[in-house]
Amino acid sequence: QVQLVESGGGLVQPGGSLRLSCAASGSIFTINAMGWYRQAPGKLRELVATIPSDGSANYQDSVKGRFTISRDYAKNTVYLQMNSLKPEDTAVYYCNLEGRAASYWGRGTQVTVSS
Repeated sequence: QVQLVESGGGLVQPGGSLRLSCAASGSIFTINAMGWYRQAPGKLRELVATIPSDGSANYQDSVKGRFTISRDYAKNTVYLQMNSLKPEDTAVYYCNLEGRAASYWGRGTQVTVSS
């Protein structure tokens, strides 16, 4: 089994920054990609950013230029640096790991952007 543990969420003012971390542990044999998704109240879960094993990051258009995803391959950890945060970024952020035959999710971490 694979476990994903997120950290780094919280309350921040508009224009502020947060850094999310997600550490994967357990029976990890193949990681095709790691990424971050988010779900705001009353909305569907949406992709924020993903980074495959080749390191070519993909971003949702609304976060391009503000968010940066990165991976520590040795530690099976993925990060999301979020800058210039906006109230519309408020959501529960979920870490995702795409293995060879299964997809795994963390429990989520709340990010609230408010003055």
